[in-house]
Amino acid sequence: MGNLYLVRHGQASFGADDYDQLSDLGTRQCQRLGEYFARKGLQFDAVLTGTLKRHAQSWQALAQGANLQLQPLLWEGLNEYDSEALITAIQTQPLARPDSPEGYKQHFRLLRDALTQWMNGVVSPRGMPSYNAFVHGVSSALEHVRKQHSGNVLLVSSGGPIATAVGHVLGLAPETTIELNMRIRNSAVTEFVFTPKRHMLLTYNTLPHLDDAEYASWITYA
Repeated sequence: MGNLYLVRHGQASFGADDYDQLSDLGTRQCQRLGEYFARKGLQFDAVLTGTLKRHAQSWQALAQGANLQLQPLLWEGLNEYDSEALITAIQTQPLARPDSPEGYKQHFRLLRDALTQWMNGVVSPRGMPSYNAFVHGVSSALEHVRKQHSGNVLLVSSGGPIATAVGHVLGLAPETTIELNMRIRNSAVTEFVFTPKRHMLLTYNTLPHLDDAEYASWITYA
């Protein structure tokens, strides 16, 4: 039996021209998580990451904090969906940059609606796979872990793939998976226990490395 630790990337650059870039806080979040793993004496047999910049940067910061030397296996199926393509598929008018509380709310209302339509096959956002293909990209990574490993494995990805992994393991409806996705926090840890046959959910969306009051302002969602 093994343990799979799924880590969402640190805070990225929401509202900027290039979202796919960790903020300074995002780097510190992941370094802090690495330090927590090291303090717990947690060692990993393997690391899988998506191929996005924020995945690589999160892994580098985490590895620095934990003094890990592993070479990650890059897995494209762990990349996030394209939120801009999703929203464009249902919203014909260009949106202003989400730089206010109301702008944030409008962005995520539209994203929730677009995700629902994509998951149900109503829209096909430009440049994106079908939802079934997206799920396969995530589930194939889980299958790889089950078949190739039996110890501790680390997976660094994004909120969408991690929520999808939980939904896949628990057999959840797409609408419930969306709710999980909307609530996952930056650098949060989700843990599966696995055997060669299946994964089982142990924890979801935890921040043990940010539990102390001094880190309360480090808790972010985007």
